[in-house]
Amino acid sequence: MKYYIIAGEASGDLHGSNLIKALKRIDADANIRCWGGDLMHQAGGNLVKHYKEMAFMGFLEVLMNLNSIFKNIAFCKSDISDFQPDIIVFIDYSGFNLRIAKWAKTKGFRTNYYISPQLWASREGRIAKIKRDVDAMHVILPFEKEFYNKHKYPVNFVGHPLIDAISNRVDVNEKVFRLDYNIDANKPIIALLPGSRKQEVQKMLSVMLSLTSDFPDYEFVIAGAPSLDKTFYAPFLSNKNVKFVRNKTYDLLSMATAALVTSGTATLETALFKVPQVVCYKANWISYQIAKRIITLEFISLVNLIMKKEVVTELIQSDLTKTNLKKELGAILAGSARSEQLANYDALIQKLGGTGASDKAAELIYENSRK
Repeated sequence: MKYYIIAGEASGDLHGSNLIKALKRIDADANIRCWGGDLMHQAGGNLVKHYKEMAFMGFLEVLMNLNSIFKNIAFCKSDISDFQPDIIVFIDYSGFNLRIAKWAKTKGFRTNYYISPQLWASREGRIAKIKRDVDAMHVILPFEKEFYNKHKYPVNFVGHPLIDAISNRVDVNEKVFRLDYNIDANKPIIALLPGSRKQEVQKMLSVMLSLTSDFPDYEFVIAGAPSLDKTFYAPFLSNKNVKFVRNKTYDLLSMATAALVTSGTATLETALFKVPQVVCYKANWISYQIAKRIITLEFISLVNLIMKKEVVTELIQSDLTKTNLKKELGAILAGSARSEQLANYDALIQKLGGTGASDKAAELIYENSRK
């Protein structure tokens, strides 16, 4: 079968790569063309466009790059027409993918969505587009099935692929890792996960690094995103009390004592590694004001959304200050706040449905491609 898979971010690249591996196990003749990243390419996908060329954060940034976005949409339609896949698989990245889905449906292509757009967070009315343009939806969060059932659109809950991604990783030797990155062997690690887009890293990392002198007994280590070159981080590395690793986030989390994490998939990854965390988020003023008016959620982190209560502290916009961050980090390094967060992580993992998400999704997609 011929598969066309579209992912537009680092997390989509990870999940897309595991989906490609699972599809190839099921379908020995799978011919896969994709938009994504290095991981999808390494898994056996023929990479058409890298997500580094498509990562625009916030409403203002999207407006400033509309010309590039429209060019990418036109190119994607042309490439699909040339390839003539048996099925198109969309992975999150809703602004782009829902436009392609609308066009694809009119052209008679079969469409599946793996990892739902966050309709439950904002613009719930987009459910009409999903019903019209998507033949099957495979969701990874337990509350998403409830959401779609409410709108009389049946979906498949396959579990969360991060559980597989983490359980299948090769354990790292901590002693060697610390030596390789000049990390003090005697200091516990505080991992800094400032995001994967330039705009969010610039806003978040400065305030995270402002704490290094307040916690001298800990080693602060930045998790550099694979989408950003090390040269981008150079201005932040003049701080002598910080170390840097790139494309080694899981290795870093496997040995971290605590973490400061930009809101997104990384909050869930941190929880699955059972690392106590403080969630941080700050956008430019215009983007934040717009988002505040259309997002109806009580929480922004996946951990809290899945648990339907505040498990991890969220410092958003004006609340993200050095004073607040210092207080919350101190709280999760020892004492009841730390133990309570860890206990809630165990309950979270139970809710996520166990292993095998990529295989379940691949089986459903393969069956749909044959219809």
